[in-house]
Amino acid sequence: MHRLVLLLVALVSTSLLVVPSASAADMDCGDFATQSEAQAFFVAAGPGDPHLLDADGDGVACEGNPCPCSTSIVPLVGTATPTPTPSPTPAVDPDGSGTSGPTPRDRVVVVRVSDGDTLRVLMPDGTEEYVRLLGIDTPEIYSRRECGGPQATRAMRRLAPVGSSVVIVSDPSQGDRDRYGRLLRYVQRSGKDVGKAQVSAGLAQVYVYRRDPFDRVGAYQRAERRAMRADRGSWGRCWR
Repeated sequence: MHRLVLLLVALVSTSLLVVPSASAADMDCGDFATQSEAQAFFVAAGPGDPHLLDADGDGVACEGNPCPCSTSIVPLVGTATPTPTPSPTPAVDPDGSGTSGPTPRDRVVVVRVSDGDTLRVLMPDGTEEYVRLLGIDTPEIYSRRECGGPQATRAMRRLAPVGSSVVIVSDPSQGDRDRYGRLLRYVQRSGKDVGKAQVSAGLAQVYVYRRDPFDRVGAYQRAERRAMRADRGSWGRCWR
């Protein structure tokens, strides 16, 4: 009887040492519809980024995913995990086009380069916003890595580096924000149109949403034709 009791105790102790897997499958940024969903999962997963959602190690997961966005930070080991609070979704035109009314110009500071056509900036009132450059589209680098995406992102980091001061300009012919809540703006630095520079280098294509041309479309299309004829950038590597 004594041996039987010892055997049962050993079996129970062994079963308690088996730790179930924290997640049945590895997750990536493409599994989340928005950045705030990815950030909530990232925070709940705890320190160490086991799913590799934070590519640049700044505590913000899946920065290329559309907003609503959240910057809740992973807590230190031993501290309580806060409940992530997604940023509120601003009122936007669901189609991301239309009229933004008067033409605001704001001098802002670049705090993050998300990819070849998206920045995060510090606004004059101290808030942060994502800015989607008007009139261009560059290859993806997050949910799927497309040919030319890394090159376009590196070029954007040169054109509008983190810490630099840029001017963002709206277009009265377009919406103020896109369907993901990002500001739709031209970006200018030292008098240079950053979006047009991406097109001229062959790293971005002209993008007209729903056949609703933006004010600078003529100049952008001329720059695109020149880049295409010269096989610049992604025209020579990816788009032929």
